[in-house]
Amino acid sequence: MLTRQRLKNNLLKIKRKKWHDHSPEPKQQHKERQQFFPRTRSLNYHFSTLIVLIYVQMGDFEDPDLISDLPQSILESILTRLPIRDAVRTSILSSKWRYRWTTLTHLVFDDKCIRMCSDRPVVENCMVNFITRALFLHQGPIHKFQLSTSYLQCCPDIDQWILFLSRSDIKELVLELGEGEWFRVPSCLFNCKKLTCLELFRCEFDPPPTFKGFLCLRSLSLHQVLVAPEAIESLISGCPLLESLALSYFDSLALNIRAPNLKYLCLEGEFTDICLENTPLLVAMSVAMYMNDEMAECFEQSSKCNFIKFLGGVPRLERLAGHIYFTKYLSIGDYPGSLAITYSHLKIIELYQVSFEDMKEIRVVLRLIMNSPNLKELRISGSSTAVASVEAPNLEFWAKECPKDCTFKQLKVVKMTDMSGVPHEMEFMKFLLANSPVLETMSITPCVYVMDGRLNMLIQLVRFRRASAEAEIIFTR
Repeated sequence: MLTRQRLKNNLLKIKRKKWHDHSPEPKQQHKERQQFFPRTRSLNYHFSTLIVLIYVQMGDFEDPDLISDLPQSILESILTRLPIRDAVRTSILSSKWRYRWTTLTHLVFDDKCIRMCSDRPVVENCMVNFITRALFLHQGPIHKFQLSTSYLQCCPDIDQWILFLSRSDIKELVLELGEGEWFRVPSCLFNCKKLTCLELFRCEFDPPPTFKGFLCLRSLSLHQVLVAPEAIESLISGCPLLESLALSYFDSLALNIRAPNLKYLCLEGEFTDICLENTPLLVAMSVAMYMNDEMAECFEQSSKCNFIKFLGGVPRLERLAGHIYFTKYLSIGDYPGSLAITYSHLKIIELYQVSFEDMKEIRVVLRLIMNSPNLKELRISGSSTAVASVEAPNLEFWAKECPKDCTFKQLKVVKMTDMSGVPHEMEFMKFLLANSPVLETMSITPCVYVMDGRLNMLIQLVRFRRASAEAEIIFTR
């Protein structure tokens, strides 16, 4: 048990450290942590929890209350970083703290806000009562409301909560509900005119005909949301300030994106067609496309150039991540050879499951890297099979497609995984080594199904000419 004097000394030490003058993390670490959709918090969560716990142990002393007299912004910062259940519990500290939590502008409710038990109806009822009472006691505006729970699906109380929030200047709304019957978003949501961030999971989203969009919205994330394709396009174009867009788990969706201020884009699902019609400010993109046989046949019959439709209007792109079937999608259609596209800002390219047995996909990869003069990092995973490598390849392709004066002046890191050692894979590695004067590392990881050809891959790699004397080949067995 801590003595009164020791508790006072500990609290004074904390005060002397000026914990509120928290220094920011280095820019490089901050940048790596952000990736596509950055979110930062400057105050350490555990430290703020420690402050409150020390205060609880101190009790009511006659000495000045050092914590309660802190600026309101710092107190709210502490409470915001506590779980809502603990934030409510601070009301027992003293009369000053009794209703301190009721002015919080950020409210996050999850399964930890109540005690769990094996009786699901009891848990649901406790959660509904807790959230309802918290909103009833709340005073002032609510800028963020997040509900992440696996216990509430089509609960009618959620409609009432959203109605309440629509009258409280809500700016950020996150609804992540459990599996089961999907929650239908109430019409009052579309009255939240000040929304800047909207995230919906497993919901039915049906905007009314009179809805013209969220004029202040900057971030939109829809995951497993039932919504008409035309409603999505109308929603996107009706948000003129939209900067971040994430769509996942959509089926057979043809999408035309018009978002002049869009900077971050994440797409995942079955897309029959995608066109970035007006996205000149896009800087980061991640795309994963799922494809069935019917969609693949439809793609093959198309004469439109998907590469141009998707990447023809993104001059400021800095990072591109293409997952399953992405290069396959880009390879479809007739590419106008005279059209020159330069990605001067593109520094990181990630392409996964690239088939080096498909010459069209290889052309997509070459087109991207050769038109990215400031490329610094390249990550590629293959999808070739060892059986196909027996077939005689057309290696004249490389002399025809790759100009001799091509140089990757900024490329420093190359990582290639799931390599089968097929001839075109090896020619691609040879091409990179011979034309990357500042290359530092090339990491090669063979496919798990390739056993006999690994030694041959390594022998070929060490024989290839290297433009960079500092280039190191890392072969992971």
